[in-house]
This record gives sequence, structure tokens and C-alpha cells, in this order.
Amino acid sequence: MTLLALKAIQFEQTENADNVPLQSASKDIWESKYRLKDRHGVAVDQTLDDSLIRVARALAGVERTEVRDYWFKRFSWALANGAVPAGRIIANVGAAQHKAATSTVNCTVSGTVSDSMGAILGKNYEAGLTLKAGCGIGYEFSTLRPKGAFVHGTGAKTPGPLSFMDIFDSTCAVVTSAGGSRGAQMATLDIGHPDVMEFIRAKREDGRLRHFNLSLLITDKFMQAVKADTEWPLAFPLTYKESLRDNIDLADPQRVLWREWPVTQGYIANDEGLVACRISTAIRARELWDSIMNSTYDFAEPGFILIDKVNEQNNNWFCETIRATNSCGEQPLPAYGNCLLGSINLTRFVSRPFTDCARFDWERYREVIGVFTRMLDNVADISGLPLEQQRQEMARKRRHGMGYLGLGSAITMLTMKYGDAQSIAFTDQVSRELALAGWRTGLELAKEKGAAPVLDETFIVTAEMLRKRPEMKADGYKTGNRVAGRILHARYSRYMQKIAAIDPQLIEDLAEYGCRFTHHSSIAPTGTISLSVANNASNGIEPSFAHHYSRNIIRQGRKTKEKVDVYSYELLAYRKLINPLALQFAQGPQQQLPDYFICAEDIHPQQHVDIQSAAQTWIDSAISKTANVPTDYPYEQFKDIYRYAYEQGLKGCTTFRFNPEAFQGVLVKEQDLSATTYQFTLADGSVVELKGNEEVEYDGELHTAANLFDALKEGYYGKF
Repeated sequence: MTLLALKAIQFEQTENADNVPLQSASKDIWESKYRLKDRHGVAVDQTLDDSLIRVARALAGVERTEVRDYWFKRFSWALANGAVPAGRIIANVGAAQHKAATSTVNCTVSGTVSDSMGAILGKNYEAGLTLKAGCGIGYEFSTLRPKGAFVHGTGAKTPGPLSFMDIFDSTCAVVTSAGGSRGAQMATLDIGHPDVMEFIRAKREDGRLRHFNLSLLITDKFMQAVKADTEWPLAFPLTYKESLRDNIDLADPQRVLWREWPVTQGYIANDEGLVACRISTAIRARELWDSIMNSTYDFAEPGFILIDKVNEQNNNWFCETIRATNSCGEQPLPAYGNCLLGSINLTRFVSRPFTDCARFDWERYREVIGVFTRMLDNVADISGLPLEQQRQEMARKRRHGMGYLGLGSAITMLTMKYGDAQSIAFTDQVSRELALAGWRTGLELAKEKGAAPVLDETFIVTAEMLRKRPEMKADGYKTGNRVAGRILHARYSRYMQKIAAIDPQLIEDLAEYGCRFTHHSSIAPTGTISLSVANNASNGIEPSFAHHYSRNIIRQGRKTKEKVDVYSYELLAYRKLINPLALQFAQGPQQQLPDYFICAEDIHPQQHVDIQSAAQTWIDSAISKTANVPTDYPYEQFKDIYRYAYEQGLKGCTTFRFNPEAFQGVLVKEQDLSATTYQFTLADGSVVELKGNEEVEYDGELHTAANLFDALKEGYYGKF
């Protein structure tokens, strides 16, 4: 009998890999980020289980007194069966006695950054308070005048949005977020803004905007211009004073472009709500496209947000317009919008992994979704958001974003290959079941506790609403009619119409009773949560980066990032359940493991997009997804990834290519480090060359050559 067959028999007693011991890197992340300590640094949580029990007890405390014990047991069960609250929840829920000024919310977006010095500095102040509370934050900077524009109040010219972004970046750099995380920000800029080229190239300057992720707001019109190889106008809104001063004919299409804009006050707008924008220049769309692709190839930024698709698919299409996302992109949000997160560890539902009998426990998965949905809804009542506008937005819409982690690991444990047809079908089913179980729970919670207030509000039907949703007109609605938010949400949301195709009665019930929340799902990157609580199951929707690699982490008191060895969860599970020698295979030829043990670089970029597309159908917010490509991946093939993502109807796309000349990533493979040579120029002018994985003593500490080079180049040496 083979070893594999023998292990398959043993699975009758131990069907899954839940008892794989936590690796040291996982324990370390819990200790540094999520373990509750008092103000003297003395541990309150003795174990990871203590941290989760603290969360369950605090969230059960939101329930009515007579049912708190029941829900504490149910919440504890869900946490023991794969429910993983986001980092802010684990770190801060039930911790008010020790850190009262912290939030349980990961994702926020700034209010609109208006084009005045007072407004800009006011938003920077709000950002500081938000970051201090432990929240990431996103902003749109398209609303700021382009570099060189005349400012009437001062008689001077503006430095442009990028210079103001430097102010926000500096604020983030000095504000340490609660729970041990450093601040995270997202900046978006419209593809038609006159400073778009400066935005695209911003990360080419060493050390600049390193506390920002950058994403472009890409429109359908721009993509059509790229396809047709036509000119693309760059423009910014006009005031009446400017149009008179410069004698601008508003009907001249060579000088004025009428378009949707996030701000109309103070600008020239027509009856359709379009704003007159002065065209400063025009550029070939393909030239602009190639600039984006070149920068993304070299620096992994800017990202790609298909903003038309985001707004078309938004459940709250009738009451908000989205122009920004949270720091990792999985939550497109309106002004002062916010969202709390949680993920379900898919590896916990795989029984008899790595065998022909491997299966996924769909019944238990659906049950965990239902209980976890209630848990996350309770988090909304103890959000701890620092700004009144944020708290009002949370109370009105009660957004949360449930997703999953460990998709890549679970696919491997089920003996499938990430990106093939079978894994795509599995991703579709996992996401669909998440949606259906979540909305059904939302309906029951609305009956029990009441719907999100926005869904009980009444809205006046406008011509714009009828234009966006012509089916409303077919149903007899006219301009001026009044309609309940729950009807607009359930029947006329493009996303909810997909749910209606599967469960039409659910949608009818939601239209009658409303839902406890307006948004239920998103898939976050789950980096440190995956590594800690899930023992390095693959991040979010991703495959495992590699089965053995290094993670560069910030360690308080160190002068550079520290390199820590980590192993994929599926490799640890395979070693425990199938072959105790498997760990050594991670550093040897891949064929020594089963052929389904693939990782990020083994997957064609198109397959990354296909997996994301399968999930996005059923995810009502967005997905943080990175298509990893090898360093030597051909540029001509690389730049087609984004066009393919657009054609597949995604809301956004991000790629990563290891480029040692540009920056050092958080996750690094040993073979990349050993193949990269770094040059250091000493004080006497001599040059020392070291391989990236070599250790070097410098300034009293040992560093890897790669991390030392990166810290010196980026200017963060000694600042941790």
C-alpha cells in the first residue's frame, strides 16, 4: 500500500488539517499586531484563542441581554470554524479599557477634497484623526486644480495635486495607526486630469508618496479612445469668472468639454448636471495608455479602477457617486464612506485534502456565513469611527464587506490547479454561496432589528435615475414619483438583479422588508490576517505567493525591515498529513511536490483575471487582486493584462512584477534575492557588491543586502 493510500485511510479519523501547528512567523504577527496588551505592555490575551473569545464576547454584548449567552456561543463556534474578523476588529473589539480611541473599521474614504487651501488642510486634519484611530483612508485628488493654474486669492499659481499629496503622505508617515499597523492610503486621479502624467510617474522618484497606493479612475470613453487610437483631452472645470476673463466660448468643442464631475458648486454646469471643463491639451490615448503600462511594469503602480463599472454596479446607485476607494481597493466608497471587513478561511472546509476523496463542506460553510454576517453587523454598532460624518454614514448604510481568504490554498488542497476551469467553477460557487447566504441573513436581520435606514428613506425619481435605469420607466415610474430606497436597492441594483436570477423571491422580500445592510461582500488582501490567524493560508483570492519565501516586516526599533522565513499553509498541511519531508521540497524542484502545488508565478496573468472575474459576479463591492508576473515577463504581453481585465468587466486590476531596481517588495523569493546584485558606495568612494540575500553588518545591526539597499534608497533607514 502506498503512503498516499495509507494517509487516506487515516483521514477517516482526522479528515482535515485544522491541527497544523502555527509557524513562528504566524505567532509573531499575532503577538505584534493583534494580541491585546495593557498600557504597560503586559499581555491581556494569553493565546490566540483568548483574542478571538474577547471578540466573540464583545460582539455578543451588542445583542439583547436575554440572548447574549446564546450568541456568544454561536459567535465562538463561527470563529472556531473559519470566520476571521479583519485586523482592526481582532485588535480593537473588546479592548476599550486599554485603548479607547481606536476603531473597528478598516476602510474609509475622505470627504471631497475641495479646491481651496482651507479645505485641503481640513481634510488633512481629518485624515490624521482617521489614521490615528487605525483606519486606512482613500482620497480623490482630481478635484484640485492642475499645476500652474492661477489662484485668484493669492495672485500665484498652484503647485498642483501631487504637491498637496506630499502633505498627506507626510501626515501618514508620522501617525502610527492603532494596533501596530502603519497608516495606509489610496489616492485616485481621473484619467482626464491635466496632471495625469505626473501622477503616473510619481513613484519613479525615490521615497516619494511611499505611504500611498495610487490608482487611476479609468472610464469607458478612455478605453474606447485607446482602442480607436484617437486623441484624449485633458481638462479641468471652469468658473464663470475664468470663462469671462479668458473669453471662452462654452459651445466651442475645441476649448470646452462637458462632462460629469464630482463637484459642481462654483463651476459652470448645464441642466443635465454636466460641468464645463477647459481643455488644456490633448494626448494620443494610446500614448497615455503606454505610459500607464510602463509605470505599472516597473513600479506596480498606478492601479486601474474602472470607475464607470464601479458606479454602474453600486447597490446604492440611487443615492451616492463613488470616486475613491480604501487603501487596498476592495471597497469603493462615497465621501466619508466606510466599511468593516471579515473573511472566511476556506481551508477550514476542506476534508481529506490532497486525496481523490477531497471535498468542500458546503453546508457548514453556509452556516458560518450566516453567523458571521450577524457578527459583522454588530461591529457596525461599535465602530469607534473618529469623525461624525463617518459615524453618520455607517449608521445610515451599515456597509460591511465579508470575503474569504485561503482560496489558493483550498484549491491546492482539493487537488485542483489555480486558474484552470475546475478552479474557476469552484471560485464562482464559493462566491455565489457567500452572496446568497449573506443576503438571506440580511433579510432576517432586517425583520428582527430593522433595515439600514437609507433603505427606509423615500427618494424622488429624477430624469437621471430613469436614464440610468430605463427599466424603471418601463415599470411605470415617472419623474417626480416617490419610491422607497429598499425598492431601488433590491429591484434596480444591477448587482441585485443577478441575485434575482437565482432567488427571485429573496429579492421580492428584500424589496418589501429591506436589508440590514446595503453591501455585504468584498474580498480584501488579508495579508497579516492570513499569515497569523490562518497560519499563512493564501491571501484573500490569491494563490500562494510561493511555498517557501521571505516576508519583510517592520520591527519596532530595527533600522531596516526584517526578513522572516514563511511557508505556505498547504505545504505545512501536506507535510503533516502526507509526507513529513515535504518542507525540503519547497526549496528544490517543484516536481518533487504534486503538480497541483503551483504558486503565483506559475499562473498566466489571464488566469488571474479569470479567477477574479468569476468572483466579481457575486461580490457586491470589489476585490483586491494582484496578478503576479516574473521579472522577465515580456512587456508586450504584460500590457495586455489590463485590457483583458476591462473586457472581462472587472472593476479594477493590479499587477506586481519583482523589480529590484525600483523597490523591495514585502514578499520576496529566495531565488529572486540570490539572482539580484546590489551596489553600495562607501564614504571613500569604493563600491561594494552584494547578493540580495547576503547578510551585511551595518551601523551595529545585521541586515539583508536587499533590505538595507531599499531602506537607504527610500529614505526610511532608522525611522521604524
